[in-house]
Amino acid sequence: MYKFRLILDLKEEDVIREIAIAKEFTLEELHQTILNAFGFDGQEMASFYHTDADWNQGDEIPLFNMSEQVGGLSQMCDYKIELLFNQKNKNMIYVYDFLNLWTFFVEYIDDYNSKEDNSIPLLLFSLGDLPKEAPKKEFEIQKNEDDEFDIFDGDEDFNDYY
Repeated sequence: MYKFRLILDLKEEDVIREIAIAKEFTLEELHQTILNAFGFDGQEMASFYHTDADWNQGDEIPLFNMSEQVGGLSQMCDYKIELLFNQKNKNMIYVYDFLNLWTFFVEYIDDYNSKEDNSIPLLLFSLGDLPKEAPKKEFEIQKNEDDEFDIFDGDEDFNDYY
């Protein structure tokens, strides 16, 4: 089994869960475990995102592949936890409900040895209560140095360009 720390991206207070889950399980089963640990009903879409050590968001692994292209994005059920998490690759970001953007940092802590049934995810630790509403997200647009100009920059009436 693997031990994970799940941290809600929230500035005001700490909302943390620690879980143990069989390393042979898929990301979809980790998704279900996160839903249960935080009390979500599971009616919304979700995705995991690869990250580096500094939590920079990378490629997406959605709950379902909505792409019409063959070879498009894979989906959570295609990935075993043990192939994504190890001592070198410890972090992922998990986003639940794309309208409210519940965002969690998922960190692989270590292997977990249990005398209990390894097929059952375990809630090991719980700190803080989930707020009634998702924390508000602020997005910043980063310009590349290669961008020569922005045709809408400073133009209040950009609808003329359509």
